[in-house]
Amino acid sequence: KDGLPKGEKGRIAMAIAASQSTTVYATVESESTALYRSDDMGKTWEKRSESAMVQMRPFYFGELKIDPSDPERVYKPSYTTVISEDGGESFSSMFSGGMSMSVHPDHHALWINNKNPNQVILGTDGGVYVSYNKGNHWRMVGSLPVSQFYHVSHDDQWPYHVYGGLQDNGSWEGPSRAAGGIQAKHWNSIGMGDGFWAFVDKQDHNVIYSEYQGGKLMRVNRQMGEVKNIAPVARDQEESLRFNWNTPLLVSEAKPGTVYYGSQYVHVSTDRGESWQTISPDLTTDDPKRQRQASTGGLTIDNSTAENNATIYTLAESLIDGNVLWAGTDDGLVHVSQNGGQDWRNVTKNIKGLPKGTWVSRINTSPHDKGTALATFDGHRHGDMKTHLYRTTNFGQSWERLPADELGYAWVARQDTVNPDLYFLGTELGLYVSLDGGQNWARFKENLPKVAVHDMVIHPTEHDLILATHGRGVYIIDDISSMRALTKDQLDEAVVMLPSRPAVMVESGALQSFSGAGEFVGENPSEVAVISYYLKKRHMFGDMKINILDDNDNIITTLVAGKRKGINRVEWPMRLKAPKFPPSTSLVPGFVGPRVAEGRYKVELIKGKKTYYSEVSLVADPRSEHSAEDRKGQHDLSMKLYDAINDLTFKLSQLKGVQTQLDEAKELPKAAKSKAQKWRDGYAAINKKYTATKVGAITGESRLREKLGTLFGNVVGYNGRPSNTQFEQAEQLIGQVGEAIDSVDSMIDQQFSNLQKAMPGGVTLELLERAAWNEKNGMGLVEQKTNKHWIIQGAPIFH
Repeated sequence: KDGLPKGEKGRIAMAIAASQSTTVYATVESESTALYRSDDMGKTWEKRSESAMVQMRPFYFGELKIDPSDPERVYKPSYTTVISEDGGESFSSMFSGGMSMSVHPDHHALWINNKNPNQVILGTDGGVYVSYNKGNHWRMVGSLPVSQFYHVSHDDQWPYHVYGGLQDNGSWEGPSRAAGGIQAKHWNSIGMGDGFWAFVDKQDHNVIYSEYQGGKLMRVNRQMGEVKNIAPVARDQEESLRFNWNTPLLVSEAKPGTVYYGSQYVHVSTDRGESWQTISPDLTTDDPKRQRQASTGGLTIDNSTAENNATIYTLAESLIDGNVLWAGTDDGLVHVSQNGGQDWRNVTKNIKGLPKGTWVSRINTSPHDKGTALATFDGHRHGDMKTHLYRTTNFGQSWERLPADELGYAWVARQDTVNPDLYFLGTELGLYVSLDGGQNWARFKENLPKVAVHDMVIHPTEHDLILATHGRGVYIIDDISSMRALTKDQLDEAVVMLPSRPAVMVESGALQSFSGAGEFVGENPSEVAVISYYLKKRHMFGDMKINILDDNDNIITTLVAGKRKGINRVEWPMRLKAPKFPPSTSLVPGFVGPRVAEGRYKVELIKGKKTYYSEVSLVADPRSEHSAEDRKGQHDLSMKLYDAINDLTFKLSQLKGVQTQLDEAKELPKAAKSKAQKWRDGYAAINKKYTATKVGAITGESRLREKLGTLFGNVVGYNGRPSNTQFEQAEQLIGQVGEAIDSVDSMIDQQFSNLQKAMPGGVTLELLERAAWNEKNGMGLVEQKTNKHWIIQGAPIFH
């Protein structure tokens, strides 16, 4: 076509002006990439601009947009977005007044509202932004959980924190739980660029190792925010180091204080990166054809270090024997050392059936046997989408291909730290679990989408499986104890009671916050005790429930049992039901019941005519500053107030029941009218004395009911010893409850018999015993209707 560049052309981005359909714009990648314009539907073209942002990485930035109401206004997303208002002759930045620093660079998607061109939505490597004035000001959309974590690690505090690097968003650390949910403000920056590996130092939690693209390694002083670059470099006369874009970093667990790093060599530091020793020869193919990034790559040479090849991509060590080291490369080689890196053996030829040169995506060692390792291989860059998963049990002398061919190309595999037959596999298509050493696999579906799982670690004390996903951030599968306890031999049993970790009675409370839906908030672990069991088949007929029993086998709580096939996890909130207050027009803060006491409880699962038992343990929050004696004091006072509220309600409900019968009577006999009115007057007087009666939720009235509820809410809402004032107030109010009960009993004794005789057919008085009334009203029993196959906790997303 006339006007377009001659010769070889690359990627072409094109846009048609909606308001002037004969006008077409195109950015054409060529020896001299430029923006072209045609006003005759593409018959002829005119070169309009060769500005830097137009020419910026045209194979990568392929977006071009035109204002739907103005054919002269052109948007060109690139490293940043530039705008032309003169039909492409000149361009200026869309961001002024420092806005370029508040919108993440690398702009790949742009949408303009056809009906309102002032509204523009921008998609970048750092998230989505919205503008309502053609890009002069921007608001980030913080509610999209779409971050891309490459790797994840954890520390050993409680609650523990997770650490990891994100695609083009640096590296971050954040808590696994936080008051009110895990918000963006709870995350702290610990890195730069395209973040990959991040670890806390095993000996000093103030020190964090953080790695980003192309072999850049930092040591971060968490307290001071100080950063020191510590990556190894080639010495004089040495070959330049080749670092992968996602360079492997390994902070040793077997040898605390030791750090490993990979280029084409394995490097080790024992002084926190102050100095490095090379402990291997070149472990790659060193193929020159894989090292032409400075001279090849198409029309536009791009050498950002993402193109580096013939590099070490994964490092691993045995936790049993720190002298056993593994290295895998992006050009398909696997090496092992059994003497701390003094000697390395190439074991690639022993991996039968694997296409030559297939990228080694991860090697992870067995926590049970120092000669065993799992290796995953990724061939998708060559169109090979198979799941390549291998296992060796003899330091790589031989390898077994595990049957997992159609699960998506593989990123990472791990053997459980407790059950050697329990395997986890992360692929491009989700998380898979095997209970029989990798022979059979099932996709883990509960709340976890079919998202790429790039990394996973198992927390040693919380027993959580922590996932780094590419597209949905960090996921935490809470407590895999029940999964690891279910052996393949038990799968044919009808019912298997499974263990759960001790339930922490978390001490927390979030101050008020009304942030709306503008920010994603990560879900906290449920503050419940979990009862786990396996059902071979779905329960269809007959009774099935769970009782929680005390030391004397008295029922504390009854739960609705999960009846699904597989592992069921039923949640016990560790609280009694909220107290039942007398009817009133005012609100009181007693929305939850008191917690049960710490300790062990027997679990009774009734399935038809059969009964199965296990136990659950409730433990104090490890952060608690309250003594066991103070926590018991809070529990005891909570229960006294709880009983007092229910006692008051029980007694007033007796009067209310008679009052309701009188109100429902169509016509009273003459002899009964005066007695009924006397009852109404007496009921109204007692009710007014002990409960708020003015219409409206906030009336300022505070009677016995309201004072009890306020005190109960304050005591239950604090986990330590109540104040002396609260003890004194409780004694006073409980005494008033006794007076109220005496007043009700006195009224019943004096009036009920005469009223009953005067009424045709009589009236009835509910004479249930207190325990029977409790059962009728569900007091002390919690019918918990939520049960899950598994609980997934989504950590927050930072775009």
